[in-house]
Amino acid sequence: MHQPPSLSTAAPPGPVLFFDGECGLCQRIVHLLLRLDRKRILHFASLQGPTAQHYLKAHGLPTADFDSLVFVPDWTRRAEAEFLLRTDGALAAARAVGGMGRLIAWLRILPRGWRDAVYKLIARWRYRLFGEWESQPLARPEWAQRFLP
Repeated sequence: MHQPPSLSTAAPPGPVLFFDGECGLCQRIVHLLLRLDRKRILHFASLQGPTAQHYLKAHGLPTADFDSLVFVPDWTRRAEAEFLLRTDGALAAARAVGGMGRLIAWLRILPRGWRDAVYKLIARWRYRLFGEWESQPLARPEWAQRFLP
């Protein structure tokens, strides 16, 4: 039986964003965050991959529902159930990368119920609007090291 990678060696310290690796919109958002993150602190993993699947199982989160992203603010404290979902996670990731991301993060002043209602509506239609992601080379080769298995 295939064992998931050891999470202590698979992921670096700092924030990690789990996202739907097959979603065109999700991939575009990840690429935007990569461009905004000049300090290179945010790391990424596909919800379908072994690192995210192990984390989801360990924290009692759905392992087959990819309609929500999961933001882990501090990977070094991953044993604790500290994560943010949907718009809370997206805005926290934007805030973490700094710069223009902090401006985007101001959307958190809107009530979570409103934000998440719009998020769920977009999540329901994202494949029709943005399609499935077709793998392509990253704009910058150094970005590859920011992705976890």
